[in-house]
Amino acid sequence: MSKRDERPIIIKRGAPPRHQHHGGAWKLAYADFMTAMMAFFLLLWLLGSVNTSELSGIADYFKMPLRTALLGGKKKSEGASVILAGGLELMKQDGDTSDAEGKQIPLDQGSSPINDKVAGGSGGFQEKFESARLRDLQIKLDNAFAATPQLKQFRNQVLIDITRDGLRIQIVDLQNRPMFANASAVVEPYMQAILREIGAALNGVPNKIVVSGHTDAHPYSGGEKGYSNWELSADRANASRRELIAGGMDEAKVLRVVGLASIENLNSDPFDATNRRISIIVLNKRAEAAYSHEASQTTDMPNTPGAALGAIQQFAPSPAR
Repeated sequence: MSKRDERPIIIKRGAPPRHQHHGGAWKLAYADFMTAMMAFFLLLWLLGSVNTSELSGIADYFKMPLRTALLGGKKKSEGASVILAGGLELMKQDGDTSDAEGKQIPLDQGSSPINDKVAGGSGGFQEKFESARLRDLQIKLDNAFAATPQLKQFRNQVLIDITRDGLRIQIVDLQNRPMFANASAVVEPYMQAILREIGAALNGVPNKIVVSGHTDAHPYSGGEKGYSNWELSADRANASRRELIAGGMDEAKVLRVVGLASIENLNSDPFDATNRRISIIVLNKRAEAAYSHEASQTTDMPNTPGAALGAIQQFAPSPAR
């Protein structure tokens, strides 16, 4: 074997090819995506933690024209926001108010934290706030009746609507399912359950209530001279008040309990069973003020007969000349 054949065989293998570095652009994109997702879920959490009235205030904030937002305007309060009215005063709960000319009015010069123009106008923020709160109460009651099997079957006897005075809840009789024992103020068991459920829900709002009883036009055998539909409707209204309180409602919320007999019928037929009902009105601030003003004028009447006669003569219209 020659020396040429004895030489070692050397095999050279090159290193694996190196891939070019792609950079960290994907990390930036991923970080932006995670930041956006965190902000999105934070927004969902914030929206879920506020009620309908606060959401309405936020919506009013974004409905403000850009010119007013940038240049400012007359504000209802002394808040730092340049947004006129600022929705439902989300950032400031108390402070001075402004009149139509923009002058500051201290709170101690009026009974309401907003001016009369805002409170009295049909589009006032106070009315919007109260309407939203009463709508929340209406939804809460609807959900309570739908979620309770014991009450779900009586849902057709409960009428809930918004009136000028506030949220009206009416519990009506059916021909085969009366709320009270015949010709008495004894509350039936299912009527107790309905009233106590409503009483528990009414504590969720600060509004006062008025409870009124109604009957049909069927008279008592003794006529109107003895125990009549007037007494019966008043007794049923008061029995309903007791059941509302038994359900957990604060007794101080009751502003008035009245019996109206059959003078305000729900059905055109005065003898129809649906005219027998209990009406609960959750008063808005305007109606509550009207009731309170009426009551204060009644209590301010003089006690002595002579003084009372003088007061009546004072407020009586002058005779025609």
